[in-house]
Amino acid sequence: MRLISATIAASFLAGSAFAQPLPAPASYPPVVGERGVVTTHALSMQIADEIAHAAVNACRKMGYHTTITVLDASGALKAFLRDDMTGPHTISLSKDKAYTAITLSNRFATSGTFATARNSTLGSPMTNIQGVVGVAGGVPIKYRGEVIGGVGSSGAVGGDKDELCSQAGIDAVADQLR
Repeated sequence: MRLISATIAASFLAGSAFAQPLPAPASYPPVVGERGVVTTHALSMQIADEIAHAAVNACRKMGYHTTITVLDASGALKAFLRDDMTGPHTISLSKDKAYTAITLSNRFATSGTFATARNSTLGSPMTNIQGVVGVAGGVPIKYRGEVIGGVGSSGAVGGDKDELCSQAGIDAVADQLR
């Protein structure tokens, strides 16, 4: 009987401790508007597809066959093209380059500038951030200064060539990103 009484008393005490109001959390990102709604822009499927096709075509004109991955701002797949005669490693590496460009866009213009800052040329992964690699080829996609996605290219000889392909894809839709 004592055990049951002690258990009931403990549950009342624990319940009242949980019933206390929680402090208001700090707002990050900053809340915009009266109702706490943050307004963002999103990358459309149509623009993502145009970027991917333009990037593949730019690489072909330079004599390279590449895999192109376009991600939205959250890192979700939006468009993907794998040209003929590309290695299997290009599938994951193009995605990682695009993800790197998005993830580090507040500090680095491209995945190539990140790789240079880390003195990395072989695409060494960052052990503390899954999907981030130190190799050129990824470029963030911006709409009026807001990062709405990223494009990554893999398969050209050298990350600098991949980065040219990625940028060419974005340049092809530049009028729609103003």
